[in-house]
Amino acid sequence: MPASPSGPGTSRARSWWGWGYADAHPEDADCAALGALLPGTAARPLPIPRVADLAIARPGVTPPPPLEHLVTADPEVRAAHAMGKAYRDIIRALRGRPGRIPDLVARPTDDREVTDLLDWAGERGVAVIPFGGGSSVVGGVEYRGDTHRAVLSLDLTSMDRVLDIDTVSRSARIQAGALGPVLEEQLRPHGLTLRHFPQSFEFSTLGGWLATRAGGHYATGRTHIDDFVQSLRVITPAGPSTSWRLPASGAGPSPDRLFLGSEGALGVITEAWMRLQERPRYKASASVAFAGFQQALEAVRAIARSDLSPANCRLLDPGEALLSSASHDGSSVLVLGFESATGPVDDRLTSALDLVRAHGGRGGARTADRDAPADAAVTAWRSAFLRMPYLRDGLARMGAVVETFETAATWDRIPALIDAVRTEVGAAASKAAGYPAHVNCRLTHVYPDGAAPYFTVAVAGRPGEEADIWDDIKAAASEVLHRYRATITHHHAVGRDHRPGYDLQRPEPFALALRAAKDVLDPHRILNPGVLID
Repeated sequence: MPASPSGPGTSRARSWWGWGYADAHPEDADCAALGALLPGTAARPLPIPRVADLAIARPGVTPPPPLEHLVTADPEVRAAHAMGKAYRDIIRALRGRPGRIPDLVARPTDDREVTDLLDWAGERGVAVIPFGGGSSVVGGVEYRGDTHRAVLSLDLTSMDRVLDIDTVSRSARIQAGALGPVLEEQLRPHGLTLRHFPQSFEFSTLGGWLATRAGGHYATGRTHIDDFVQSLRVITPAGPSTSWRLPASGAGPSPDRLFLGSEGALGVITEAWMRLQERPRYKASASVAFAGFQQALEAVRAIARSDLSPANCRLLDPGEALLSSASHDGSSVLVLGFESATGPVDDRLTSALDLVRAHGGRGGARTADRDAPADAAVTAWRSAFLRMPYLRDGLARMGAVVETFETAATWDRIPALIDAVRTEVGAAASKAAGYPAHVNCRLTHVYPDGAAPYFTVAVAGRPGEEADIWDDIKAAASEVLHRYRATITHHHAVGRDHRPGYDLQRPEPFALALRAAKDVLDPHRILNPGVLID
């Protein structure tokens, strides 16, 4: 069985080359059925890659005896830590070209061991790549370069405990290596929850969410992990940094903000005090169909500017609605959901439905509060949302190229931005691949002043050239986003794949300050080289 990158205690094997669990990937016949939806794909799927077929060199470095028990050179573990889960990673693994495989994988169990590993790596010129859960889709957990003598993948999933719970302040001190389900299971007996559910929830860690400023469960209000942070503890080569637990502070620039989104380039987040909430007892949801996407956009904008604050407010364009089986008649579909720990939410759903119907929405049969099942479109969307990464990998086995990217912009630019992506990125994908491309869009998060569109581009590739086609699509998408002053990423992080767009987006004085922080905190330049800055 493939080695699990999730650390000890994981009973279900993770796929070393693809998304999620090894036993959840589509069978060959299912892959072929998927491929039939895209003209030009292969007649039969590529075989599941085997670690035994990879040319894995012997480690280029040996840890000192005091650290030997923390590291492994096992080939399957190393292969599982070589890449993230972007399409580029999947197709490289399928083609037997996974890139630089780390020399060693370390699994420390406390801050002292993290410090010792960083000290040794700094002395020996070993690059250290904080791995999180390995679910990065932007090249954030791999080494690209040749300036370090060896590469160490740092896996904190052995540091996965909820260390302390403050029920008075309703917060908890949690180790950064806790995977989503592990974290929630420890909070459940206390009736509390972090309630941060990104699509990668099962396969990503608290530290990864913090280091990438991940977006999660809430489509309005508290959308980013930033909103739940009370304080951070970070181990840097220059020493540990622990911020005070405070509900708010105006004392200068926030020390937490320096490390939130730093992607392991400035230090290793090992603990955080996180704001919690009571588990929701009341829920209600519904879906609403729109004949026109522009009508739907206006309805969503009205919801975002109201005081209703839905937990879920996801708008699917006709292609996305068809893909998720939420609609089959060319409609756009808005999925609405409300939840509360303190009282019924049916009235809020009623008000939201009245609002969207005034903008041309159709339907919207409500569910009852508490545990009533959602309507068919809501259920279909939820199922497709969790299954989609596995289907992408199935398409990749058929030689298809599938790129997903997200952004955010103010409402005045949203309609033109979406049109430009559909037209220009779709044309670039078709030109690069030589086959018709499909571009779908959904809104994942909405704000009073703007929204976060999420795009999926799918096209048949040419055997062996899939990664080059993906590069062309990524470049076209980045150019359009920059032209419309839309962020290069709303919640997927920068990594290495988004670096060109990020370099254009950030102000130069801030880049200077970031480089100076890197010089001081990581003087040997060992932490995740190439992420955020050179």
